[in-house]
Amino acid sequence: MIPGSVKQAIADLASGKRDTQESAYETLLAATADKVAWGNDACDELTSLLSHKDNRVRSIAGQTLCNLARSVPPERIRRDFELILSTTWDERFVTARHVLLSSWKIGLEHAALRKQLLAWFAKRFETSKTEKNGALIRYDILCATRSLFEATKDQAIKSQASALIASETDDKYRKKYARAWRGLLT
Repeated sequence: MIPGSVKQAIADLASGKRDTQESAYETLLAATADKVAWGNDACDELTSLLSHKDNRVRSIAGQTLCNLARSVPPERIRRDFELILSTTWDERFVTARHVLLSSWKIGLEHAALRKQLLAWFAKRFETSKTEKNGALIRYDILCATRSLFEATKDQAIKSQASALIASETDDKYRKKYARAWRGLLT
């Protein structure tokens, strides 16, 4: 059962009213900072907000869903995986970045989801080359992989990040991407 404060935060978020969004954002992120028993119950309401007309609502819903990934069965996240990560192509770049930088949390608890997320990161890294803000997207992917590595110490993540950085042919960008992993890659 979803706590009342969280239900209210989701309702405030869904309203699209700017004056309640900041409070809703703080409440939702604080409430989902650790594992929760009610995560599965909140997912349906939050996934429906990923298509809200307000980009800030989409961003907060996406970030909250990424936080909830550790609190729900892996089948639930697997089912919503593409929907959550589709927000990284949001028409508003700030929304895309916020969700992308939170997406690493999807891979925290379950090795199968981590593997799926790493494959998605590699594909997104490759396809972002031609996007308007491709260099920033690629940098954010490397920041997200670093966060996931630091939380799990999974060496496969480190190997993939190294390979992604090495795949960049432009020295300027390769150096920029390497900064996301400064101190961890040799």
